[in-house]
Amino acid sequence: MSSEMRVVGVRVELPANQPILLLRETEGDRYLPIWIGSVEATAIALEQQGVRPARPLTHDLLKDVIGALGRELEQVRITDLREGTFYAELVFDGDIRVSARPSDSVALALRVGVPIHAEDSVLQEAGLVIPDEQEDEVEKFREFLDSVSPEDFRGADT
Repeated sequence: MSSEMRVVGVRVELPANQPILLLRETEGDRYLPIWIGSVEATAIALEQQGVRPARPLTHDLLKDVIGALGRELEQVRITDLREGTFYAELVFDGDIRVSARPSDSVALALRVGVPIHAEDSVLQEAGLVIPDEQEDEVEKFREFLDSVSPEDFRGADT
């Protein structure tokens, strides 16, 4: 079983300067924080803000290559969490699956407009319920980040 997720946002956590990607269940109340690299964080943030670079960035290029090869990306899945490292896969037409990092998978999913899913086992292990005292989700995210550090998680998406 898996849950469909949506991207809440990306934020750089200081002082470690470590970007974190926050996903939330579309039909639930669990959040999934994933520490990611700065390049992928920038790619996700640019796409969310609707910024179109003059030349294709890596994830834009990958989208174009997939289309040029006549394939269709159907979804991305966050499949596992082992020893603090998240794993994902790109699911193409014909049930072709390619292993990928969640950060790259999410950046590509946003560009192609396909769903993001997380396996329930991953959500059970790393999903968090952020107290619902704030109505503004971004403010809740900031408050959450103020209360955690990268050491609270077993690893990053590297």
